[in-house]
Amino acid sequence: MSNDPILVVMAAGLGSRYGGLKQIDPVDGDGRVIMDYSLFDAARAGFRRAVCVINPAHAEAFKAALHPVKGLDVHLAYQALDTEFPEGAAVPEGRVKPWGTGHAVLSAAPCIDAPFAVLNADDFYGPATFQAIYDFLAAPHTASDYAMVGFRLKNCLTDNGSVSRGICTVDENGLLLDVTERTKIYGPADSPRYTEDEGASFTPLSPESYTSLNIWGFQPGFTDHLRQGFREFLQKEVPANPLKAEYYLPFAVNSLLQSGQATVRVLPTPEKWYGVTYKEDMPAFRAALQDMKDRGVYPQHL
Repeated sequence: MSNDPILVVMAAGLGSRYGGLKQIDPVDGDGRVIMDYSLFDAARAGFRRAVCVINPAHAEAFKAALHPVKGLDVHLAYQALDTEFPEGAAVPEGRVKPWGTGHAVLSAAPCIDAPFAVLNADDFYGPATFQAIYDFLAAPHTASDYAMVGFRLKNCLTDNGSVSRGICTVDENGLLLDVTERTKIYGPADSPRYTEDEGASFTPLSPESYTSLNIWGFQPGFTDHLRQGFREFLQKEVPANPLKAEYYLPFAVNSLLQSGQATVRVLPTPEKWYGVTYKEDMPAFRAALQDMKDRGVYPQHL
């Protein structure tokens, strides 16, 4: 067992709004995907091990898309509908949609024996973000000390539609109090707002709000909490919505926060998020990426 921090990349989503496997859609002229940049940033921050959680149906496509990263040992874990399923439980008939981000991390549990970071495969977080989470995980902590990298809401919106974001309440000591998932947030950056009634009304949000983009730092025992939470989710939530109910990672964290079983330190990042929630996001992201290369943030050829 090693205490070297592990990076867990969640890449099993179906990309329904995007219209395809955005996790392996090239973002530069060399055919690199967002995950290539995340793994590159992780390696230079100090990570030496990574686990990519993928849908087994897409295994060959992912193997072909990912490039080796010097100094980083990358493994694959598979998130199938019956992965880490409790004994006696059954997958609902007709279920196709993955079980969500909490289950994605649980799917990587056999590969986790050290403090670990979790992030989305289709979000571009920037080098400072990886350094912040690595430095936290590499330092001594108790089993219940977690972290979340907090983006400012103004830095993580798209011009091409709505986004889902976890809006965070943070205390004066920089500790997370709760995360409220908002699934329909719209820009512009200086006056974001969300709707819960398909646009009939909007509620404003502060552009300076700390926002969760699903980049977390956990101790290895967190997977035990996920396992118990997933079991409860299958019993309580799935019967009412068997084809679409999802076990979200922030829900699992919130449960531990509210019961006093964990603390989560918010690590601020100055980075601007880039993502490909919609196909229309890709040209702007590619242009921003080339600008970063021109400024020396990344080499011209990764």
